[in-house]
Amino acid sequence: MSLIVQKYGGTSVGDAERIRNVARRVASTKEQGHEVVVTVSAMGKATDELVDLARSVTAQPDPREMDVLLSTGELVSSALLSMALRDLGVLSVSLTGQQAGIRTDATHGKARISQIDTGRMQQELDDGKVVIVAGFQGITDEMNVSTLGRGGSDTTAVALAAALEAERCEVYTDVEGIYTADPRVVPDAVKLAEISYEEMLELASYGAKMHPRSIELAAVYGVPVLVASSLVDAPGTLIHGGAEMEVRNKVAGVAYDTNVAKVTLLGVADRPGIAATIFEPLAEVGISVDTIVQNASVDRLTDLTFTVARSDLTRALGVVRDIAKDAGAREVASSDNMAKVSIVGTGMQNAPGYASRMFRALFDAGINIEMITTSEIRITCLVSEDQVKDATRALHRAFELETE
Repeated sequence: MSLIVQKYGGTSVGDAERIRNVARRVASTKEQGHEVVVTVSAMGKATDELVDLARSVTAQPDPREMDVLLSTGELVSSALLSMALRDLGVLSVSLTGQQAGIRTDATHGKARISQIDTGRMQQELDDGKVVIVAGFQGITDEMNVSTLGRGGSDTTAVALAAALEAERCEVYTDVEGIYTADPRVVPDAVKLAEISYEEMLELASYGAKMHPRSIELAAVYGVPVLVASSLVDAPGTLIHGGAEMEVRNKVAGVAYDTNVAKVTLLGVADRPGIAATIFEPLAEVGISVDTIVQNASVDRLTDLTFTVARSDLTRALGVVRDIAKDAGAREVASSDNMAKVSIVGTGMQNAPGYASRMFRALFDAGINIEMITTSEIRITCLVSEDQVKDATRALHRAFELETE
């Protein structure tokens, strides 16, 4: 008997009828002879509503208490799904992150899973039950509730699959799989039958479905991940580590991300250690920095620009302005109307023409590039947010992805 871990997103459990639909799907998997562990997100917009509620009480919610509050959304979904399964005659039990043995570090709001004690889950499985685990949450060594950040239920699902040595992890959402671009922006985007961990990680990091940390975990532990729709019966996209993908030399997809802000320190002293002076304090408060560009030095002064998540901009500016004087900066400027657009594909670095083709397509579409960053299988351009959808469509056409 094989074990399958299934994850259902907020849209999939958005109301009572959809929860009953999920219960029927889970019951069907169980009837096929599989052991089943399910993890769920909060219903619909429940998390957003809890955030709004917290901010109606205080402008700066305490991080620990925020985690306690936000964790309740997944508890509701878990309990309701268990009730629906029992109504179908399927034995089931809902577990909190703590009851499921999910331990994390103490970074509230962005905690990382440190270990999973599978004892309780295995006991329930041995008793013939479907185990439903509240996604997005865990417990710290100090016994404080923690949450994994937006999209954290994906990470919960893959981590459970790895810890329980599941056959695969199935992620059910409101789309039928992974597409060559966001089908809401590019109507002729094509669903991919499969994609490598590496390509999916790059796409996920730049706006595609799936939480990037979940793909990192899947790659490390070799967990195959199927992304499919919970609303219709259709083949999904398999994310795996197939060796045949490594020599493809083509663009797999185009992704965009609007959760981007730009910070520029003007007139920074060009001296050894200046980057550490700026970026170490940001790291200490848990702010991730992405693209970094330093201009050529003039009279031993330079401009230093970097990007952060838009949601981190206020905190980042608070840190940077405090250290700007020590860094010799003349001024700190910022912009929160930026976006990233990326092309992703295995083998691009070793094949000529991808960058020039990308830049030409953006130029022909009248889109200005503000910053550029690359990896072995990705080229990303920072553009104005109001042009990012046009950029996505232009690149999808330029690389003929509609003919995949």
